[in-house]
Amino acid sequence: MTGRRGEGATPVTSPRLRHLRGPSAHARPRRQERRGPRAGAVQRRLSTRNGLLFVSPWIIGFLAFFAYPFVATVYYSFTNFNGVSAPHLVGFANYSAMLHDPLVRTALFNTFYYTVIELPLSTAIALGLALLLNLDVKGRAVYRTIFYIPSVVPLVASSMIFVWIFNPTAGIVNDLLHGLHIPGPNWFFSISWSKPSFVLLGLWGLGQPMVIFLAALQGVPRELYEAANLDGASAFRRLRAVTIPLISPVILFNVIQQLVLCISYFTQAQVIESSDIGGPGNSTWFFVQYLYEQAFSFLKMGYASALGFVLFLLTGIVTVVLFRSSRRWVFYSGGPGD
Repeated sequence: MTGRRGEGATPVTSPRLRHLRGPSAHARPRRQERRGPRAGAVQRRLSTRNGLLFVSPWIIGFLAFFAYPFVATVYYSFTNFNGVSAPHLVGFANYSAMLHDPLVRTALFNTFYYTVIELPLSTAIALGLALLLNLDVKGRAVYRTIFYIPSVVPLVASSMIFVWIFNPTAGIVNDLLHGLHIPGPNWFFSISWSKPSFVLLGLWGLGQPMVIFLAALQGVPRELYEAANLDGASAFRRLRAVTIPLISPVILFNVIQQLVLCISYFTQAQVIESSDIGGPGNSTWFFVQYLYEQAFSFLKMGYASALGFVLFLLTGIVTVVLFRSSRRWVFYSGGPGD
């Protein structure tokens, strides 16, 4: 039965007729809600798959050229391996041999000496050049290009150029010193001057950190300098209180980058000392250079792997200490170490 038709009358239908008309409007969203979580999970899986496909070239390269060599190095460091025959496990024999190898201590000292001198000098000089090139002077684009060009020169070519410039008998530097009645040293071929010569070579190609510093300086808000001028701050005070804190994250980045380059110093020493590996009196036996000689000259791959793993640990420890100390002097948007 149905009720009377009229205004406000509600039709009454039987359960059978409601069944034939299909689900009500209130029941349809419930089915969609039931299908929603499954559809969301499928969409997330598709997004994950597509993302992995896009980054798969990087993943393959990382596994093939970084992860696998690292794991293989750790394994070979516990073996006696010459690169040809099958490796034989020897336990910690390679690490024990390192403790009794005087050349390991010499290489560590030379690398430490170069890092301690080169790292602060290169950071300070690169920052100083960036500050000068950030000034509003005529022709600064030309000056920037001139200072950046040495960093583009290949390491082998720059090393050969420095051998020619610092040649003890026919080099330009010693000729200038003789003109001033100053005896020129033997530079790369002297025990006392060999490491300082490599430091000078490292300072020659500071174009890359200089450009990074220059980009950071151009990002410092000018309003802060204007406010400091109104307070009567001197140029040095503005540098210490405004410039250095605001570019401190970039300083940390450049320091870590230069630290890795200093600890892994190899190419320049290998090229310059091609006929006298280790330099005069082993004064320029750098750690990576000694590692290379052990691996490819004496075919002691297991021992070289142990040297490489120790170098990795030392680099990691120094980097962690540097990051921990940066909480006190690196300023981010919220404050130091934020």
